[in-house]
Amino acid sequence: QVQLVESGGGLVQAGGSLRLSCAASGSIFNINAMDWYRQAPGKQRELVAAITSGGVPHYVDSVKGRFTISRDNAGNTVYLQMNSLKPEDTAVYYCTVQGHWGQGTQVTVSS
Repeated sequence: QVQLVESGGGLVQAGGSLRLSCAASGSIFNINAMDWYRQAPGKQRELVAAITSGGVPHYVDSVKGRFTISRDNAGNTVYLQMNSLKPEDTAVYYCTVQGHWGQGTQVTVSS
């Protein structure tokens, strides 16, 4: 069984920062890409950032220059550093690895 445990969400004012973490455990090996998605109320879930096994990041245009995705050396934990947060970043953020999804963590940015 695979578990993805996310943490780091919360309430922050516009312009602030948060760091999300997602740790993968269980029967999961040779992890390739690790992704962060988000879903705002009334909107479809969207890919925010992804990182390959080689550490190459990809971002949706709306977060480029503000968010940074990274992973630890063991490759089982992925992070999302979010700076210069905007109210439109408010959403539930999910990590996903090899088709498995975390429970989500709420990020709320007040104006």
